[in-house]
Amino acid sequence: MPIVIGVTLRRTKDKIYCDTGDLDLQLGERVVLQTENGLEVGVVSEPEKFFEKGDKNLTTTGKIIRQMTIADEERLKENEIKVREVWKTVAQKIEDYELKMKLTALDYTFDRSKLFIYYTAEERIDFRELIKDLGHLLKTRIQMVQIGLREETRMLGGLGPCGRTACCCVFLKDFQPVTVEFAKEQNLPLNIAKLTGLCGKLVCCLAYEHPFYREIKKNFPQVETMIKTEEGEAKVKEVNYLTGLITVEFSDGRTKKMLVEELKKR
Repeated sequence: MPIVIGVTLRRTKDKIYCDTGDLDLQLGERVVLQTENGLEVGVVSEPEKFFEKGDKNLTTTGKIIRQMTIADEERLKENEIKVREVWKTVAQKIEDYELKMKLTALDYTFDRSKLFIYYTAEERIDFRELIKDLGHLLKTRIQMVQIGLREETRMLGGLGPCGRTACCCVFLKDFQPVTVEFAKEQNLPLNIAKLTGLCGKLVCCLAYEHPFYREIKKNFPQVETMIKTEEGEAKVKEVNYLTGLITVEFSDGRTKKMLVEELKKR
């Protein structure tokens, strides 16, 4: 029953499980590993666990060769320079073949035996001739990887509407479906421009904050409902789930902000 460890690879953050051998590895450590694509560099992202035969969730698809060395770091720098050199070639060939696709990023395996080409496209692309041409020119295997707009943003990075680094570049591991209903539930103005992220889709924070708002709403009265207060009945005009404040309006036109704890529902 061998021990395996989770390793994250490439710009797409794919995770595979690898045989660790005799190595003692820590989370966040960079390693050189053997995969079906050749030698690659990955980051340890999941602690060691026992691999049992028949466990479909723990398929070993790689083997850790070694921890990163200074020489390996230099090789990575060379690969980055090589990627910049071949970018123009790849972009030019896409233009020559008049393919309706947007080139997003390139990734060499550690040993440069394979080049991953990441792109976005609105329709299916026939790039068989492109692959043949690039393989001949660059003397390496080519793999085209179509990604979505959100994956593209995670790769390229940037600042979100809030002014902070996009969540997908920092801590989000998986993308969840996001709908306008989430914004409504959070009492946000339905201004799509302000609710749209760098990727052109609704911001992901609407989805991962949704459980919080769904739960906290149980403690608040609905807008436009009548409630009882110490000063008499009033209509709820606005609620703020983060501050716990509720704005109410009395029959004489007065408005008042009160903490939700102060109120009694009718």
